[in-house]
Amino acid sequence: MKSMKLVLRYAFLAPVMLGLTGCLNIFGGGSSDSVAPSERQLPAHTQALLALKGMTNEAPIFLRIFKEESELEVWKLKNGKFELFKTYAICAWSGTIGPKVQQGDKQAPEGFYTIGAGQLNPHSLYHLAFNIGFPNAYDRANGHSGSALMIHGNCKSAGCYAMTDAYIEEIYVLARDSLNAGQTRFHVHAYPFRMTEDNMQKHRDSPWYPFWTRMKEGYDSFEKTSKPPVIKVCAKQYLVNVQFPGLTGDPAPEGACPLYAKIDPNQSPAFDGVPATMLASLKKPEKPQMSPAPEAPAEQPTVIAASMQPAAPAPKSPSRIAASPAMSASPVITRAAPARPVSLIANLQPAKPAAGSPAAPHVAAASAPAATQPAASPLKVAAATTGAQPVGYQPAAPAAETAPPVATEAPTKFVDPDALQKPNRSGKGGKLPAPSAPPTSSDGGSGSAPSQAQANDPGVQASYGFSGQMR
Repeated sequence: MKSMKLVLRYAFLAPVMLGLTGCLNIFGGGSSDSVAPSERQLPAHTQALLALKGMTNEAPIFLRIFKEESELEVWKLKNGKFELFKTYAICAWSGTIGPKVQQGDKQAPEGFYTIGAGQLNPHSLYHLAFNIGFPNAYDRANGHSGSALMIHGNCKSAGCYAMTDAYIEEIYVLARDSLNAGQTRFHVHAYPFRMTEDNMQKHRDSPWYPFWTRMKEGYDSFEKTSKPPVIKVCAKQYLVNVQFPGLTGDPAPEGACPLYAKIDPNQSPAFDGVPATMLASLKKPEKPQMSPAPEAPAEQPTVIAASMQPAAPAPKSPSRIAASPAMSASPVITRAAPARPVSLIANLQPAKPAAGSPAAPHVAAASAPAATQPAASPLKVAAATTGAQPVGYQPAAPAAETAPPVATEAPTKFVDPDALQKPNRSGKGGKLPAPSAPPTSSDGGSGSAPSQAQANDPGVQASYGFSGQMR
């Protein structure tokens, strides 16, 4: 009974305790809510992206806005030029393409604006915000009115550029850290669209086309130099990348333009709103120059040579070989010497000449183990690497019948081709395998092909099963 009461008591208190966790944070959750949005740090994934691009969140910042594409670009200064860090989707903007003219028209501004630290609003009703700087000198000279035009969160717009809360937090923190690091103000260029030639032609009939042609000068300058252009106002018009010789300050925005000269932004290392001391701290340190490494000695080229004269004994080298006097003058590609010496075995097997036919020539072939080189053809002569001279293919003089067979390292066994014709176990005639199997030929059979003289012997033709000249 007591246990039942205890269960009911905790069941009654459970909703109350859960409701208190959001306020009291007794379980340690929701720690990010304890830090004001304007004081938060960049999310981990944004910090990782900065590191990946070799940027820092304290580096000077520059923004571009494109209405028609609903995009906001954040650029960071790196190695003397601005590089694109990230493009954010604009959640909402009000009005149509074209500049803001008067209070209440609900138009989002277009033009060249600057933002200082005093324009950041950490207590905005729209999460976070910063004032875009409308109206600027151009707007005032043309009688444009309006106030409190912002880039803010909450995804709601009435003449502003609205972002999601997560996006405005990142942009706000990037701007805050740049201003805290020393940047006095940063530029925001708000365009109706990406001012390519195709887009300009598409909107050629707009009443704002003359205004956009002036803005395109600033767009093209940044696209070419990656440096925000110098903007001046006179005669109620924007002037891009100009200076006024002999004038200590800027001319009156609504007055006539004095004599001015065009300048190249690349010729000036300065950036408006970025102190020289801050630029110096951002310079990439030069890498120490290292002395060049000594050149490696060139490798000895492989010697390809043949001589008709006897060569002196040369050391066995993978890149050199001595040519024998019996070798032809055609080039011989050198080969590395085998690990073990190979002995020369002359295998002389004179064929039994047929009645009335000339004696078959004797051919001496150098045989090598199957693991080091393929079987030598009886029609070719190969020289072993032990220094033995190759034997040319020439008809031998008729030897006396009583002359003993020539032997080198091992006695040569004479085999009578007719002796292979023996009856097999079935009682039928057939060719039995030789006592020792010769190397396998290239066509899949076994045994060596007969020599040219043997091929012309009628007796041999009958044994091998072919007739005619061997080719």
